Amino acid sequence: MKTKTIVSTLALCFLAVTVAFASPQMGTWKLNEAKSKIPAGVGKNTTVVYEAAGDSVKVTVDGVAGDGKPTHNEWTGKFDGKDYPLVGDPVSDTRAYKKVDDRAMELTNKKGGKVTATGSIVVSADGKSRTVTVSGTDAKGMKIKYTAVYDKQ
Repeated sequence: MKTKTIVSTLALCFLAVTVAFASPQMGTWKLNEAKSKIPAGVGKNTTVVYEAAGDSVKVTVDGVAGDGKPTHNEWTGKFDGKDYPLVGDPVSDTRAYKKVDDRAMELTNKKGGKVTATGSIVVSADGKSRTVTVSGTDAKGMKIKYTAVYDKQ
């Protein structure tokens, strides 16, 4: 009887973890520049990877700054709306993702507790693309607003 209970409990825990990371956000996303509306001189996140990291999610972003130099930043946390450290972004030191529904999230970047960018991330119904809309301030203090479309790899 104990063995059956332990096996059932472990199976249930495994299922819960699997469901928690079954988010359509998970995976590798590549920027589709033709479908995006990113103003000249604004940096571009060319590849974004969402992957499980224990009971959290790790987001790795590679791209190109407005001056053409490569960029890289990493965030590990949960989609719970709380601030978690952001490493490698000169404009922000924390990021929060808040799940809106199964296909949508809100994001907030901060530097020293002050909001530097806000946005939304929506995965298409077929799960093959996602649209990221961001408003904020760049490294030079200029206001920016863009829409980036990504294709699932």
